[in-house]
Amino acid sequence: MTVFDASSIIYAWDNYPIGQFPPLWDWLADQVDTGEIVVPRVALTEVAGISPDCHAWLTGNQLQVIEVSNDIANEASRIKTTIGVVNDNYHPKGVGENDILIVATAMELDVDLVSDEGRQNKVPQEPRKRKIPSVCDIQSVGVHCINFVDYLKGSGQVFR
Repeated sequence: MTVFDASSIIYAWDNYPIGQFPPLWDWLADQVDTGEIVVPRVALTEVAGISPDCHAWLTGNQLQVIEVSNDIANEASRIKTTIGVVNDNYHPKGVGENDILIVATAMELDVDLVSDEGRQNKVPQEPRKRKIPSVCDIQSVGVHCINFVDYLKGSGQVFR
């Protein structure tokens, strides 16, 4: 099982159009149908607002949507504290509430997270400015975060 962030599924949708890459999307549909790819509810809601066609494709398959459980909410609260977010005082250049819930979902399920948020080569001194990959790299979070292309490469799948 792998958790997908909205940024990755939208990246794939925008950069590998289904009409031009049908074998890729057939394979992704299989990954969704078998539960290999799961999407947190908050990420699916983001997809709906940005790319309705992509949202329709996802929900037209057997997508497993992960709801926020008490355990996920508790992990999210702990991550917020770790990066210094008090109440909802997020930094505009860092992760937001949905991002924290997505990371907490991958953490709780103990699976990889696929996110195409930009990697920060230099970790910001202000922890609240961290993006998803940088939050995942925090030792106490410890989520393996890759981007969509790395997910494809890691699959070993060949599309013809």
